[in-house]
Amino acid sequence: MTKLDRKMPGAEPSTADATAQPAWKRLLPIAVLAAGAAAFFAFGGGEYVSLERLGDNRDALQAWTGAHPLPAAALYTLAYIVVIALSLPVGALLTLAGGFVFGTWIGGSLTVVGATIGATVLFIAARTAFADYFKARMGATVARMGDKFRQDAFSYILALRLAPIFPFVVVNVAPALAGAPLNAYVAATAIGIVPGTFVYASVGAGLDAIFAAGGTPDLGVIFQPEVLLPLALLALLALAPTAWKYLKRRNSSDV
Repeated sequence: MTKLDRKMPGAEPSTADATAQPAWKRLLPIAVLAAGAAAFFAFGGGEYVSLERLGDNRDALQAWTGAHPLPAAALYTLAYIVVIALSLPVGALLTLAGGFVFGTWIGGSLTVVGATIGATVLFIAARTAFADYFKARMGATVARMGDKFRQDAFSYILALRLAPIFPFVVVNVAPALAGAPLNAYVAATAIGIVPGTFVYASVGAGLDAIFAAGGTPDLGVIFQPEVLLPLALLALLALAPTAWKYLKRRNSSDV
């Protein structure tokens, strides 16, 4: 990479630039996120994010949101950014809460914005701290796999987002370690989380009637084949461009 390339806006930092930084500077972003996650568990944050808490405080939440819709939306989005950036295991519950408080469409949209920003923060932190470490230690086969991943980063990340197979935090960090471009990561994340997010938000929007009737929510609907199968098919569709490129290259090499 030339000096001109490094100065161009949007250019990816070179390995030499990244490793030239002191270790503490490279590790600082991920250390801050880890400290935030540790504080969440140390102070019992998980006890305050549950369906039971949501049901107990439904009237207060709905009243405050109705009186302050914009601050409520901003606080929810900020909370989601923090939850995803810190990789806290409450994202699904928070998505349900967003649908419950704001409705399917507004709650789902706020969740997509918050999740995309939070995932991007974690992506940048992981790439800054660990990408060069893993790149320097991966074997030739893994390196070639990384090259293929980077060439079709959007399709691969989109498929990973759509398929409800891997934990959200894994899909946030793995592309960073593989060297995926930031723009492809952000675009694939924003698009790929839409279907699943709105499924959860729609379930959350239906919780009010269940709470009002004194019932207990059954979240098993989220894992029904009627929900999971379309997401899996969308994930396969996302890989279609990559499969097409592979077939074209194979046919060209056979000629």
